[in-house]
Amino acid sequence: MRYFYTLIIFFSLTIVQANAQSKKSLNISKTVKAPKIDGILNDLVWKNTLEAATDFTQFRPEMGIAEKSHQKTIVKMAYDDHAIYVGAYLKDTPKDIQKQFTSRDNFGQSDFFGIVLNPNNDSQNDTEFFVFSSGTQADALASPSIPDGEDFGWNAVWESAVKIVDDGWIVEMRIPYRALRFSNDDIQTWGIQFHRRFRVDNSQYSWNPIDRTKGSFGIYHGELIGIQNIKPPTRLSFYPFISGISATSDGETEKDFNIGLDVKYGLTENFTLDATLIPDFSQAAFDNRSLNLGPFEQTFSEQRQFFKEGVDLFNKGELFFSRRIGNAPIEHEDVEDQLVNNDSTVEEIIDNPDHVKTLNALKVSGRTKKGLGIGFFNAITEKTQANIKRTEYIRNESSQEITDSIITYRNRITESLTNYNILIVDQQFGTNSSVSLINTNVTRDGHFRDANVTGALFDITNKANKYNYSGEIKMSNLNLGSGIETGYSTKIEFAKVSGNYRYNFGHELADRKYDINDLGLLLRNNYNNFYTEVSYRIFEPTEKLNDFKVFLSTEYNRLFNPEKYTGNRIRLRVNAQTKKLMWFGANVNARIGKQHDYFGPRDIENNRFFTYKNFFDSTIWVETNRNKTFSIQAELGAGTLFDKERDLFSHWFELEPIWRLSNKFRINYEYEYSNRKGSRGWVETNDFDIIYGERNQLEVENSISASYNFNPLNALTLTFRNYWTTVTYDYDLFSLLENGKLTTDSGYNLDNISFNPNINFSTWNLDLRYSWQFAPGSQIIALYRNQLFNEDTASKDSYLKSLNTLFNQHIEHTFSLRFIYFIDYNNLKNIFNNKSNS
Repeated sequence: MRYFYTLIIFFSLTIVQANAQSKKSLNISKTVKAPKIDGILNDLVWKNTLEAATDFTQFRPEMGIAEKSHQKTIVKMAYDDHAIYVGAYLKDTPKDIQKQFTSRDNFGQSDFFGIVLNPNNDSQNDTEFFVFSSGTQADALASPSIPDGEDFGWNAVWESAVKIVDDGWIVEMRIPYRALRFSNDDIQTWGIQFHRRFRVDNSQYSWNPIDRTKGSFGIYHGELIGIQNIKPPTRLSFYPFISGISATSDGETEKDFNIGLDVKYGLTENFTLDATLIPDFSQAAFDNRSLNLGPFEQTFSEQRQFFKEGVDLFNKGELFFSRRIGNAPIEHEDVEDQLVNNDSTVEEIIDNPDHVKTLNALKVSGRTKKGLGIGFFNAITEKTQANIKRTEYIRNESSQEITDSIITYRNRITESLTNYNILIVDQQFGTNSSVSLINTNVTRDGHFRDANVTGALFDITNKANKYNYSGEIKMSNLNLGSGIETGYSTKIEFAKVSGNYRYNFGHELADRKYDINDLGLLLRNNYNNFYTEVSYRIFEPTEKLNDFKVFLSTEYNRLFNPEKYTGNRIRLRVNAQTKKLMWFGANVNARIGKQHDYFGPRDIENNRFFTYKNFFDSTIWVETNRNKTFSIQAELGAGTLFDKERDLFSHWFELEPIWRLSNKFRINYEYEYSNRKGSRGWVETNDFDIIYGERNQLEVENSISASYNFNPLNALTLTFRNYWTTVTYDYDLFSLLENGKLTTDSGYNLDNISFNPNINFSTWNLDLRYSWQFAPGSQIIALYRNQLFNEDTASKDSYLKSLNTLFNQHIEHTFSLRFIYFIDYNNLKNIFNNKSNS
């Protein structure tokens, strides 16, 4: 611990304010009369002499290229007491303007214009607003600390309009102050950047030049000067909603009706409270379920908007996995039908909910002008119970015939009332560095376990934006009723993060008791791993390529306790794009020598392991130019073991044709096929042995996604997925030896184990959704959904026969309607003030 904090202090002292390059500046003027947002620059404010942002410079695919004469960009800005206004004249040849209609935050195949605002002018915390040539909007929070750099889950309410003209297109924007966080200073200087992208050749330009070879984009912002005497508004917004749902399955229909409210409130000029009261997640997209044969839990991405939006601060340290909230009850799997007292009493499950209801959730987050970020998250889920029917049979003492029965009911609590909390403090400094402290806590009523995890992190980039040092230490504490169980994890990494040639190397470990899974996600602990990666990339196009990257990485893995070698991996990845905008690449993986799997046997306490050796797989892929009416993605791969005792061979391919039938109508079809022959895996554990089997697994997945956008505010979308897999075991089975090898000497086969392990697993999901944004921030969403599921042991059945079996299952039909209305407190206040004055 002392060594860790010494590193933080040492590296912190090496940081000073970076980037001494000259910055462009733009003077903004205050207007008395706000422009009408209609895509026509005929308002008085635009006709007046305003300073313009011009002379954009290309940074992708080539850097330093001036904009072409027929593609000049002219941007003017103004402000008043309520909002920032942007008027941009984007010159271009109309036939070259790509303008596919898409849903919000979906860039599609469209040109775009974007403005990036940084009211703190700290080079790290940006607010981005994009307008596409189709009129669609996108917005995001951006920071070097956010995974992938941008969080498009964040949505603000702002206005924009687009108009195509003879020599290009025009964008007008109104960004209200409620969408921004800024200080109360009389005179302010903001960081600012403008972006423009041409889809026809995939080039991108910025107002202030960007050097892609080093640093984050935030250090290349210009400055917006001239803002004076503006006051942060009362940032209070209400999102009342009404929803109704009707679900029909097996001839029975259930209906539900919900009224709820989401609230956003600016506690100060820099901190915001987001709360969902009586939440309703009935329209969240379905999960792509598949058969899980591995030892680790199957996880899915977050689909609920509240947990996707504005959570970048809480994701630091990877201790927050939002799907834990409202997931399956902690003791859901422990409830089962059973015989009690021999055969005289039977317990039967009447109802065992597989999800916990979220009662409410809130998050408070923000960052001061000096870079101090503070976040607090809280959610409460309700007590969940299984309903069990108990039948006690009364028998004749002599004949033992049943003469009567007594039926009673009882409830078993599978999840108590639970409180989830996160607290994070994050101090940024320099232009790309931070130190953080985060704590997560889960408290449950009753006998259920409680959990607490604390982590300290640092992420530091030096003055020249050339080297990065990062590290973390985390400690978990579980209250299991019988006592406190404490575990810990550490990670440290050094990297060169600029230039054509880059590298990193690091170390990570976790002991056997480290467990963050009450609110986080950890698939395994007890590891002691070393890793490194070297890479090469180009920043200037070559004769045939726009982009090229190659990565070579290695891993050396051990257990933490006991200190034993588990395996290694060497990986080579190549990604490239041609001048004709076609992407292609390849991945090669190798695990050389013996690999010891300590998790597949499901006997971690006794350190049992399964050994295989010399695994190799490779994949090649290609994606054609998506600007075309028809494009295609394809992938082909194969894998095997170089082991004379094994006949493992896997192969797979994916094919995804994409039709852009018009700027409004797009359809994707995706077909995935996988055939894994000769793999070996765990079957069951009995009192004497761990039983393994050799198996063949066939997987087929068909999916369709289609959308018809009537305009930027009206869309009809279809999502369909059918997944099917079969697993067929060889008749003779193995038992696992202490040395990791398998033997058939124990005589196990499919007839003398406790169940039939062969599997036929299939799912069907269809979503048809219509959404209409009838006013800024306000929507009506209608959703029809149906789904099917089947799992049995008919692994020899063909796809068509399995599909017929699936169609014979009970289909669930769901229809839901949701109405959301956006209310801004400031507009509401003005309405009442005007009525009072009248």
